[in-house]
Amino acid sequence: MNPACSKCRSAVSELDAAGAEYTVRRYLEEPPTVAELEAVLERLGLEPWDIARTGEAVAAEVGLREVPKDAEHRGDWLRLMSENPKLIQRPIITASDSTTVVGRDPDSVGRVIDAERNA
Repeated sequence: MNPACSKCRSAVSELDAAGAEYTVRRYLEEPPTVAELEAVLERLGLEPWDIARTGEAVAAEVGLREVPKDAEHRGDWLRLMSENPKLIQRPIITASDSTTVVGRDPDSVGRVIDAERNA
């Protein structure tokens, strides 16, 4: 979670309103490892470039925009995102049953809330 992010604050509000139990990880202070990113991407069914914030200034600084979006360079994407967590789309929410979403809209957050209720 990034407290400065309106989508993060909105997701937390929705989780609170639903009475969901959750743990917040301040990923800017405690960046995910490459292995953690790989696990999240597997649950999401996405590739690193699908959850990258390429519009961030740091993306240009580290050359992320020039890294090809292919299997050969997947590790480069993961490493750069782990080293520069501002590049990671937020919020990413995982329910106890491993349902995982990028919670940028109420429907996505709702899927996690429903998963928790049905767990």
